Amino acid sequence: MKIMGLDYGDRRIGVALSDVFGWTAQGLEVIERRGENTGLERITALVKEYEVSEIVVGLPKNMNGSIGPRGEICMEFADLLRESLCLPVHLWDERLSTVSAERTLLEADVSRKKRKQVVDKMAAGLILQNYLDSKR
Repeated sequence: MKIMGLDYGDRRIGVALSDVFGWTAQGLEVIERRGENTGLERITALVKEYEVSEIVVGLPKNMNGSIGPRGEICMEFADLLRESLCLPVHLWDERLSTVSAERTLLEADVSRKKRKQVVDKMAAGLILQNYLDSKR
């Protein structure tokens, strides 16, 4: 079974998936959040389509390790996923994952427009890969 990684944001949710062995993470897509769309419908469809067995949600902590308002929103979203999907949902420290993804794309000379389209799924991939690496 596969593990899904999510980089939850106000406007977009980056989605990544592991391979069946849980060794590598690959960015899958970016879910646009408009209006009342929480992204739950699309996540549910992806969970079924890819036979996901557990989910990792990035938890943005402050640099001192405390959890701020953004972290609390992600924790609420993780609770919503747990209740809706009846799957294990883990929170994973995502400090600087988006910064790291952005830096990698800058070094690869990816245009600003293209970076905006992929940075969230790349951040989700980094969150998931870090989680997978910690399990080994």
